[in-house]
Amino acid sequence: MAHIYQKGSSPYSKEMVAAPFSVGIEQELLEADILLPSILPFKQLQMSEKYPKGHSRGRHWKHLKQILQAENYHLYPADEPNYLNVESPPSMYSAKKYCDITGFVAPYTDPRTKLRYANIDVFKRIRYLSHDNIQGYLGLRNAAVVLK
Repeated sequence: MAHIYQKGSSPYSKEMVAAPFSVGIEQELLEADILLPSILPFKQLQMSEKYPKGHSRGRHWKHLKQILQAENYHLYPADEPNYLNVESPPSMYSAKKYCDITGFVAPYTDPRTKLRYANIDVFKRIRYLSHDNIQGYLGLRNAAVVLK
């Protein structure tokens, strides 16, 4: 049943007035079968309906450790290459250097603190760091210098 709201009222207030023409409209819609069914066959199901709690989606990804344990590599001959005994030569490329503060690629190194930085904003921030903070960042990179 449709309602008409009085002037200054909201749909959440109790001041509603029933519309006299609403009964006729609802009756016409029911007779014409214009109302939509509650479930539309062409709509996709929600993921929660498709896979209830506790059911998987059919894919199960294994970690490398799980794969290695399942393969029983200890039964293979020692000279046969596998994930556990692969040897490779050193890389032909130089190691990338990353900013100690942001983690971006760092083309610059501060000569005073030896911290790597990516841009001028990080450099300004490095200059305001205390000695303990600088040693902490260098320690994360295993490049800490202990000064006596």
